[in-house]
Formats: sequence, C-alpha cells, structure tokens
Amino acid sequence: MVVRRSRHRLLALLCGVLAALTLTTPAVAAPGRAALTRPEAAAGWLARQLVDGERFEAVFDGVAYPDQGLTLDAVFAFAAAGVADDHGAGALAWVTRPDIRDGYLGDGVSEAYAGATAKLALAVQVRGGDPADVGGVDLIARLLSLQTPAGRFSDRSAYGDYSNAFSQSFALLALDRTAAGAPPAAAAWLAGTRCPDGGYPLLPAQPVCTSDVDATALVTQALRAADRPADAAAGLRWLVSVQRADGGFANAAGTPNANSTGLAAQALRDGHRLPAWARSRAFLAGLQVGCAGAPADRGAVDFDGGGFDPATAPRATAQAVLGLTGIGYARLSAAGADPGAPVLACP
Repeated sequence: MVVRRSRHRLLALLCGVLAALTLTTPAVAAPGRAALTRPEAAAGWLARQLVDGERFEAVFDGVAYPDQGLTLDAVFAFAAAGVADDHGAGALAWVTRPDIRDGYLGDGVSEAYAGATAKLALAVQVRGGDPADVGGVDLIARLLSLQTPAGRFSDRSAYGDYSNAFSQSFALLALDRTAAGAPPAAAAWLAGTRCPDGGYPLLPAQPVCTSDVDATALVTQALRAADRPADAAAGLRWLVSVQRADGGFANAAGTPNANSTGLAAQALRDGHRLPAWARSRAFLAGLQVGCAGAPADRGAVDFDGGGFDPATAPRATAQAVLGLTGIGYARLSAAGADPGAPVLACP
C-alpha cells in the first residue's frame, strides 16, 4: 500500500509538472521581447479595456456607473500575471479616491459593507500598501468592527445585510496578512457553513445547503490561509468531484464558464491538486482569443466559448488569469511586476 500511494503521488506530480510546462508555452512569440505566456496576454488585453486607463464601469440604461469590484479583480489579475503594474497602480489609486472608495465601502458609520472593505484591504496589501491608512481610513479596524460575536462579518446598512461566503473569505485573507492574523472565530464560523457534500454555499443558513463552485473556491483558500487545512480539503475534494471531463466548472445555472473555472483552478493549484488544475487550465486556454480572432480581442478570455461578448469578457478574463497562473489570493503580490500592457504579435 505504501508503494502504491507513493506511485500515485509521483504520477500526480509528474502530470501536474508536464501540464504546467505544456500550458506555459508562449501563446505567441512577440518580436523584440520575451514570448508572452497566456496569463500575460490576457492581463495585457484586460489593461487596455480600462476606461481612461484606471477603471471599469457598469452601464445600465445608457448610464455608466463605477465598477469598483471589477476594477479590483483587474488589480489582482495584473499582480498574478506580473504585468501591467502601472495600470494596477492607477486602478487602485482610482478605487481609493475618497468619493469612489466611500461609494463602494459605505461611509463607515450608517453604511459599511464587509465584503467590499475586505476586498479593498486585500488589494492594498497585494500592492504593498498599508490597509490601516487608505486616505485616512483604517480598513482593518473598520472590518473588525463588522465582526459579530459569532465570528461572521456582516454589513451594517439600512438596506440589509448582503454579506456572504465571499465577504467572509476576503475578510480572512486580508486579516491573515496582518500582525494579529485571521480571527479563529471567523475561520470557525466559515468552516461551519460547509454542506454535507463537502462544498460550501454562497449564502449561509439556507433551508437546503447548496454547494457553490465560486464560493467553495474562495472559501478553501481562506481556510487554508487561516490554518484550517482539513476544512479546506473537504471543499477541494468537492471541487474535484464536480469538475467536468473537459476540465471546466459550471456556475449555478449549469453553464461551464471562465469565471467559475478561473476561481476553481486557482483554488486547486493553491490546494496542490495539480492534475485537476492542469485540466482546468487547459479549459481556460481553449477560451482565450488567439491570432485567429479580431485584433482588438486577442488575449481576452471568452465567458463560455459561445461567441465573444465584450460585455462579459473583462470579468471572465480577470478571473481566468487567476486560474491560468494558479497563484492563490494568500500569495498574490505585485512586487516585481512589469509595467505596460503586453500585446500579442501575430503574423
């Protein structure tokens, strides 16, 4: 039995290494610079989509509204790919502008949103900043003020509490980087939301506990960071069990897509499930627009392969970069990232 398990571990390791070598083959060789990898090409395209080089917007009924959440997803993607550092700096500077920041986090008195506060704190940390002083606002203190006695991080708002598994996970990931670390009660609360099948739900305390791919991917990373490997392992086993034969993951609507697969792939590599990560990475690579696509779309990652949609591509690409690199949120850093938005050079 010992020999057999050793052989299985060796085979898994070799599969992961071979897949990683195959999938980091340059997407296209660009004259005058090192060949681009798939994550770099995707991040370069994403950087060129920023409005005024600093932000993403959501358009409803012809009116553009600031999309701070997607802008922060881009900051994470640039750090993961190690490129577009100037765009990452500009994007974070925009999100931390007082008017933009407070529209996202709330004023901290009557309105305060746990997930937004935690996500911004993590982005500041990824870029080497101090989340305890973001334009005079201590994001860590504000986040801790939103922790309930049970350990859950909840919104303070007249409009209701919209906190969920993402809110709790980002809170643990941000607080884990502080000197005090992630609160054990908060980690225990998140671990306690696990469904009987091993996955984690987006919303806790539902009549029927329904595991969610996106939520489980983030929760497992947060629990690993908070030193709860057994609870994370249960979620990782569930992710592997629902992975499709083509390597992709489906959302709650049952659609295999780049967003869910990107997050799941990131969690799988972070959790050392290398063969499963390699299959996910191959699925994501299949959704990336290459030299056969329109020049303006090259490098982007399509949502589901059903035809390129510029409305969904930015978020799909941002989350796909996380899966293509496999760098977990707990290890993300913009240190050493190159400036500029790489462009595929096609014949």
